[in-house]
Amino acid sequence: MAEDPFVANVSDTARWVAQYRANESARPDALFRDPLAARLAGERGRAILAASPRKLRSGWSIIARTKLIDDLVAACVAEGCARVVNLAAGLDTRPYRLALPPSLTWIEADLPALVDEKERLLAGETPACAVTRARVDLADAAARAAFLAGVAGDARTLVITEGLVQYLDDATVAALARDLAAWAPVRWWIVDFISPGALAMIKGTRGHRAARMMGFAPRNGVAFFEAAGWRAREVRSIVREAVRLRRAPLRVRALAWVPDPDPRAPGDARWFGVARLERG
Repeated sequence: MAEDPFVANVSDTARWVAQYRANESARPDALFRDPLAARLAGERGRAILAASPRKLRSGWSIIARTKLIDDLVAACVAEGCARVVNLAAGLDTRPYRLALPPSLTWIEADLPALVDEKERLLAGETPACAVTRARVDLADAAARAAFLAGVAGDARTLVITEGLVQYLDDATVAALARDLAAWAPVRWWIVDFISPGALAMIKGTRGHRAARMMGFAPRNGVAFFEAAGWRAREVRSIVREAVRLRRAPLRVRALAWVPDPDPRAPGDARWFGVARLERG
């Protein structure tokens, strides 16, 4: 029986993103290689991508975001990061595909069903560093606090929230930002987010299979996180990154000639990017 291509929940977006990584890995000029991505995407991931609007099928923004975060992780490791905590890790495989030091500890947290599925699919695979996984609903404030309290030690920690905050509301993102800022081991936070203009564009894209679940797009951009105790170390445009990496389609390349909006007031500009934050 064919898979229903409808995105039923946020976990389905993880399968969709894994299929983008699989497609990129198959290119002769791949920006990264993820030999596990096709297995993780499965038939459902392939069905979701195949049913997507044509202009979404290349996944250029996801590919650029993936490569950009890869590079920011490497930068944090070079600066002494000893532990990575990947919140809403989904079907990410960085501990298996990046050249990470064996001394690094990598902790993933996500919903129980998705963690169970991932562990089943990756059984027998060997990561580059120590990997543990926690089953937690990160939108639940009490569950999130219990998880953070249970991560012991004072190792210099990087938190990643790739593809997470867009699916939360403002109050939940603000609470998460405050929780992370108050968590002593954290030194860095890599977070991707979009402008109100980008959100409007996404919601106006016919057939976009995750648009209805998206909501967080702060009018004050990176200042939203700064108000919670963070300092923006780097703020990078995914469009510019995609152009630099030769993944942006022709219709998008012209945007690289337009100056980026103020990252603290992106407003109606169609901007989406990644920030590397440090505790302020």
